[in-house]
Amino acid sequence: MTYITVTNGQRTIPNTPTIPFIAGDGVGAEIWAASQPVFDAAIEKAYGDEKKIFWQEILAGEKAFEETGSWLPDHTLDAIEQAKVALKGPLTTPVGGGIRSLNVTLRQTLDLFACVRPVRYFEGVPSPVKEPEKTDMVIFRENTEDVYAGIEFAKGEAETQQLIQLLQEQFAVKNIRFPETSAIGIKPVSEEGSKRLIGAAIDFAIAQKRPTVTLVHKGNIMKFTEGGFKLWGYELAETTYKDTCFTMNQYQAIKQTEGVATADAALNEAKAQGKIIVNDVIADNFLQQILLYPEKYDVIATCNLNGDYISDALAAQVGGIGIAPGGNINYNTGYAIFEATHGTAPDIAGQGKANPSSLLLSGGMLLEYLGWQEAADLITNAIEEAIRTKKVTSDFAHAMDDAVELSTQEFGSLLVSIIKEM
Repeated sequence: MTYITVTNGQRTIPNTPTIPFIAGDGVGAEIWAASQPVFDAAIEKAYGDEKKIFWQEILAGEKAFEETGSWLPDHTLDAIEQAKVALKGPLTTPVGGGIRSLNVTLRQTLDLFACVRPVRYFEGVPSPVKEPEKTDMVIFRENTEDVYAGIEFAKGEAETQQLIQLLQEQFAVKNIRFPETSAIGIKPVSEEGSKRLIGAAIDFAIAQKRPTVTLVHKGNIMKFTEGGFKLWGYELAETTYKDTCFTMNQYQAIKQTEGVATADAALNEAKAQGKIIVNDVIADNFLQQILLYPEKYDVIATCNLNGDYISDALAAQVGGIGIAPGGNINYNTGYAIFEATHGTAPDIAGQGKANPSSLLLSGGMLLEYLGWQEAADLITNAIEEAIRTKKVTSDFAHAMDDAVELSTQEFGSLLVSIIKEM
């Protein structure tokens, strides 16, 4: 077996890497069975015998519990740490005590601080909005802080009452309206965690020649956590990235001291120089803006909870979460897990109705991460062609006129044949 290696933050990609996969629960097994031949066909078409992935199955979720008694065996984490990257299907969240969420556990254990969600429209996909083609964004959602690291105290517990008393007596907190029946939650948002996420978003925008990075936050209310996220983002852009970024914070400063005309001139000059424009939007306003003017936004950097809402809302605009890819990445260590972003869908498991596109496009993100862009493009182009000719799975077929409904496996086989003919 050969593996990806990382030295001083630089990845070395062998031509024949071993990459672990977790098929997943519910529809996971069938979407994996449909997707693997597509990955292999794209790599072979792009590179012939030069490159190949050796897929290594590892276990998590229900299958892991049934076979090992553990929802997340140590061997699974060891395999991902050795291989640096992995691909996974949807996983069931265990009921009862123990692991709160397998996905969250994987992200936090490996410190996969950036949840990266590209959102774009595929022509012909049914959408609830009039002009879904205007939506083309990449969300960078902080993956280890905020509510993902939330500390909660239940209503009525002795420690909760002690905490409320401490807040009231030592910190003069007056706005806990019903202290006897309140639960309490604390969310950490750090400067370091915010800056590494926002830096990854800016790096991506520079590499992909995306013109803007938007910091989405609720800093008008949460002034020191989400407000800190915004301020730290501007500080990073104006120092570390001062040669490649111009911020709306700088624009406002120039406007206040030198007037609108001078500020507009500085902004236009920055655009002419190809600098990334870094701005910010309040989260609730942003959810309105993405419906009204989605074309205004390119790369989004945001805290965890905002990113959860935004990612799913944007996915709905372009056809639903069933076709939305995602990756969880630590750009410093090189660890990354790419995943289908939808759930296990137990109501249709085993019926051949599941759409494998989320896993397929996430696999495409994995290939891009390896630097195998040609293979990734073949997968994207094949999905576009299948949708264009209205040969689709059940979810899309029911919403399209004159569509040919294919099973999960038939859809995968169609993509293989399209790739071979490209």
